[in-house]
Amino acid sequence: MVHIAQATTRAYPDSTFMKPLTSYTCTLAAPEARALEEYLREHGYEFRQLPYARFAAEKEKVNVVFYESGKLVVQGKGTQDFVEFVLEPGILKQARLGYETVLNPELLLPRLGVDESGKGDFFGPLCVAGVYVNESVVKAWENSGIRDSKDISSDSKIAELTKLIRDTPGCVTSVVPIGNEAYNRLYSRMKSVNAILAWGHARAIENLMGQKHRMNPPPVRAISDQFAADKATVANALMSLGRDIELVQRHKAEADLAVAAASILARHEFVTRLAALEKQFGMKFPKGASGAVDEAAREFVARHGTEGLANVAKMHFRNAFRAQGLPEPPRSEWKRNR
Repeated sequence: MVHIAQATTRAYPDSTFMKPLTSYTCTLAAPEARALEEYLREHGYEFRQLPYARFAAEKEKVNVVFYESGKLVVQGKGTQDFVEFVLEPGILKQARLGYETVLNPELLLPRLGVDESGKGDFFGPLCVAGVYVNESVVKAWENSGIRDSKDISSDSKIAELTKLIRDTPGCVTSVVPIGNEAYNRLYSRMKSVNAILAWGHARAIENLMGQKHRMNPPPVRAISDQFAADKATVANALMSLGRDIELVQRHKAEADLAVAAASILARHEFVTRLAALEKQFGMKFPKGASGAVDEAAREFVARHGTEGLANVAKMHFRNAFRAQGLPEPPRSEWKRNR
């Protein structure tokens, strides 16, 4: 059984408080995750199934989700009390809330973050975004809810955070949308999604470095998710200005605030452009590459013919072959070229 001391807060006369925390994110080791799940079950939290989550539970004003990636997200009006009086003393065994930048000063360093959206979606573009942050931006975003866009299911929340990011003084952004026609041309030449991603990330970094005069102080590095086994894939794609900055590639880079902000901008660009395609062609384009996507692809071909599919979809996906009634490539060849 997990025993955690319970505490309450009470305001003194004339006290002044910051806006209560309503969203908190951190990573948990396996023993910490087990202890948290045990606590939630013992204290009557209602569990539910959620995609990509090892467990998700809620009770009253707190919603807790622990993802397969090892990331924990706590949301709701009771977030601050949960973090201060349950998570930190009983699970993490240390006080982190409010001390993040003390425990890790690198969180305040001026840097670029780069991420993409639309890579796994048959319909719609591939969008890459880059974001510059400095100490003032990082502090302005405390308690803002900015995190990896994959942990945000609401498109309206993505739009809200996008506006916040773009309106923050000192923050510099760039978005590189690769429409379907351009994407398919690039794929026919490069024969690799990773090569297209490398070009997009390099382009976003180059665009940001072209605005270096707006960055105070200048960025010390650019951080990107490591999507290719060989880190040279992106490094070799860097353009002239991008070669002047250290490139850091790592798995789960979205844990960095700058990369998380970039993921939000990229997602917003993707969903906005996908909605524009739906309006243009008068039909719904489901996200992903599921059976529902196959149905929509067949419907599109029936309405507009196979020649128009390249205007709305990524033609190397197996969905494109099925929609056109073509034999699918052998699996081994498919994996090599993806």
